[in-house]
Amino acid sequence: MMFQIIELLGKCASVNTSKRVFLLSFTLFVIIFLLSLLRGSAPSSPKISTSTSLRSKDILKQCDLFSGKWVSHPQGPYYNKETCRWIPDQQNCIKNGRPDAEFMKWRWKPDGCELPLFNAKHFLEIVRGKSMAFVGDSVGRNQMQSLLCLLAGVAYPNDISGTYTLHPYSTVWYYADYSFTLATLWSTFLVRASDIDPNSHSYSSIMNLYLDEVDKSWVSQIENFDYVIISAGQWFLRPNIFYERGQIVGCYNCNNKDITPLTNYYGQRKAFQTAFKTLTDLKGYKGVTILRTYSPEHFENGQWNNGGSCGRTRPFTQEEKRLDGYILEIYLTQVEAFRSEEKEARKRGLEFWLLDISELMMLRADGHPNTYGRSRDKNVTINDCVHWCIPGPIDTWNEFLLHMMKMGYGISSNSKLRRIFLKH
Repeated sequence: MMFQIIELLGKCASVNTSKRVFLLSFTLFVIIFLLSLLRGSAPSSPKISTSTSLRSKDILKQCDLFSGKWVSHPQGPYYNKETCRWIPDQQNCIKNGRPDAEFMKWRWKPDGCELPLFNAKHFLEIVRGKSMAFVGDSVGRNQMQSLLCLLAGVAYPNDISGTYTLHPYSTVWYYADYSFTLATLWSTFLVRASDIDPNSHSYSSIMNLYLDEVDKSWVSQIENFDYVIISAGQWFLRPNIFYERGQIVGCYNCNNKDITPLTNYYGQRKAFQTAFKTLTDLKGYKGVTILRTYSPEHFENGQWNNGGSCGRTRPFTQEEKRLDGYILEIYLTQVEAFRSEEKEARKRGLEFWLLDISELMMLRADGHPNTYGRSRDKNVTINDCVHWCIPGPIDTWNEFLLHMMKMGYGISSNSKLRRIFLKH
């Protein structure tokens, strides 16, 4: 085309009409301008789009989602007490009178990539025809209730708990439009446990823990689940007597001189190992096992039973707070138990994923109900610095969960442990 234009200009040069020269010069300018636009936009845009998409996927795979910081998110939460009818009174902080709303206006920003927003439709399509169980204590149930609310804008489930033989604190939901089963299976220690005195159970009474015997109340239900999220921790901090092979091997904080004193970490390590090994050895089990790491509590100026509270209204910065002390020890204990069984699980073709929330939630002392919570069994106000307000930072756990399911992989426990050790 350019040769034709030059030839045309040559012919025009022999003509002595200034008007014609002007018109042809203007035409040449327009043609060149249009060619530059076409070259700069149409041919190159598909290449840019494709490479950007592939590059973004590679970055997400390489990125440690759990290393980052909390950043302001003025848009606020996905739902509220009007749009979700499943917010329990115990964690319904706004309903219970919490005056500030800033704790709901932060999002987690990983270093080097973005954590995608939660997409309820996408989640439900991924789990269509599948099942998911949260196995553990009330903090595990806390996450499941957050998930119910995140999905509420798209679908409502039916409570089908009556069709199962369950612990009274366990619940099973069914999303008929997606053939999706969602359950929370109550098991505070993951292994078999009993009160020393069944008639005097309290938050500080001594428990018998049979560390090498899994809690059958959840294992009897778990074989056909596609995703199993394991979590526990807080209950191991109470007085416990440890049994192995039917014999007492020691105790934690039991004040009995005739029993060998052991740490709560000993009990946690053995219990988590038993839980993970049970899943690995369960012949019919083909699901993905996910460890949701320890959720830190934030009592200040005392503990839960002697005036401790958590009245902060903003997240800590990484310079102000870090994963350390007994919370770091619990975290390492659980992840090491997970890592030891992960190798055996892979031999069987099973997947073990790490939902690693401990370090980032250490910064969120502002996210607990504090005095704006309620006891589950009594309509009384408590200082709750263990569970999380709904809505609140716990919704981030399910953003992570969806992202891991979309990518089809879990975070490496080895690389995560290396980073934690380097920090300390």
